[in-house]
Amino acid sequence: MAGRGVTIAEIATAAGVSVPTVSKVLNGRPGVSATTREQVEHLLETHGYERRTRLRPSSGLIDFVIRDLDTQWATALLRGAQAEAARLGHDLVVTTTHGKPVGTPDWVEHLAERGSDGVVLVVSELLDAGRQELERLRTPVVLVDPVRSGSESIATVVATDWAGGRDATDHLLQLGHRRIGFITGPPEQECHRDRVDGYRAALSRAGVALDPALVRHGDSLVSGGVRHGTDLLALADRPTAIISGSDEQAYGVYQAARAAGLRVPDDLSVIGFDDVELCQWVSPQLTTVRQPLADMAREATRMVIELSRDGVRPASRLELATSVVVRQSTARPPAAREPERVPRSPATATATATAAVAEDAGHEG
Repeated sequence: MAGRGVTIAEIATAAGVSVPTVSKVLNGRPGVSATTREQVEHLLETHGYERRTRLRPSSGLIDFVIRDLDTQWATALLRGAQAEAARLGHDLVVTTTHGKPVGTPDWVEHLAERGSDGVVLVVSELLDAGRQELERLRTPVVLVDPVRSGSESIATVVATDWAGGRDATDHLLQLGHRRIGFITGPPEQECHRDRVDGYRAALSRAGVALDPALVRHGDSLVSGGVRHGTDLLALADRPTAIISGSDEQAYGVYQAARAAGLRVPDDLSVIGFDDVELCQWVSPQLTTVRQPLADMAREATRMVIELSRDGVRPASRLELATSVVVRQSTARPPAAREPERVPRSPATATATATAAVAEDAGHEG
């Protein structure tokens, strides 16, 4: 570790502190003891750390770019980003894309005019030209649930989607289900491909053959759940359980089941993905894969602000764990349940008892 090539991470290692602690020292922020601050400053000077200078003063603005704001999924992300931005003394500029790629010349120009300190992109595709222009402007970018894999040049925050798909499938397999449908979200999104891959892996491990007819590509909305749920439940050998790529789409499956005269979970088990507030509003309450949406947005916002302040590139990929939250929408499949005992009438019970006594008497004679 020597000369101008020294990194903030190497300074942190030498001082026995975290990178955020060194960042606080570099930027004169509180939260560091006098002894630690003096030690870090000494190391910075000794090793010739070259402090980065901004091309412009901080505007205190972070651009938060997301497809739409009309779902509980989007609301949870926005809340997390807003809370972290406020904690770090920044404001959010929220932009909706309605599915269009981000990074057009007009968009970059508006961002440059605002002087935004950084950009958080949620499930959005950043055009190459836009990325290059942002790099030229030294505007940091962090992706949340990137559309495409292979974005190593940009820091990303994701959930463990593959594990979530696997765990949801394992939960149903353990209940005895073998005909398990899966309605994904938009297949061009990496997170939905990962979830289906986890589903396939769980089936394979359990020795259950994958039926391609049970996998449908939805839109993560209620309408997709209704449409594809209706199709799946109309199959001659219909599924006894359906996993959905989102909670709102799972609610659409509820509607399709009711229209088909089926009860959840008596006739059909349903699992969602996200764990938004809707899960506890519907009846029966929805079993789902919890994805820490607010935490994902919070981490992405923190990363982009730290990067704008220090020029320190965060970890290229941060994964936050998912978990299955079991509620009331999953149960054993009908065929696996014990047959209900039909109560006998008093007359039937008496006749049965009389016959048994007579039979015993015959054996004794």
